[in-house]
Amino acid sequence: MNKNKIENIIESVFETLLFNTRFIVITAVLGSLVASVIMFVQGTLLVSNGLSVFVEQLNSAEGHVAHELVPLLISSVDNYLFATVLLIFSMGLYELFISKIDPASRTPDSRPNWLSISSLDDLKGALGKVILMILIVSFFERSLDIEYKSALDLLFLGVGVVLISGALYLTHLQHVHPAENHKEHKS
Repeated sequence: MNKNKIENIIESVFETLLFNTRFIVITAVLGSLVASVIMFVQGTLLVSNGLSVFVEQLNSAEGHVAHELVPLLISSVDNYLFATVLLIFSMGLYELFISKIDPASRTPDSRPNWLSISSLDDLKGALGKVILMILIVSFFERSLDIEYKSALDLLFLGVGVVLISGALYLTHLQHVHPAENHKEHKS
């Protein structure tokens, strides 16, 4: 009987220690949060540069400055989207491993649906949607830099647009019919 009690104590201590190792995730939460802030600041600096280019454009009669403005603003959107990915990742990890973020005084309606993360699949889905938006913005940014010298270049651009449209449509279908998609995955 005494041996069984010692085994239960050892098991209880080990399980407590094992459960508390989840707090190691706080390093990823903090690192992602810091990286997110850096990306938000970088995006804001790009917008600031875009503003100075715009003011320069207003003061000059040349149109080449406008060509500089669009890539700057697209890059800022790219930075903001990536910062959002890092922020969602940080909050998702915190909620999955540490604790729920909402204080008890808040209602479930006080936070957006996209932040309802109850599993790693939810986290991957939220991240996937934002990453898709980053890819779309990057595609648009790259399409501005391409010199279209032949009909084949335009065909490749058109195929890229169709593929992106298809990806957006599939994402929209999953968002519109989430219960049906969830049932299909369980079968």
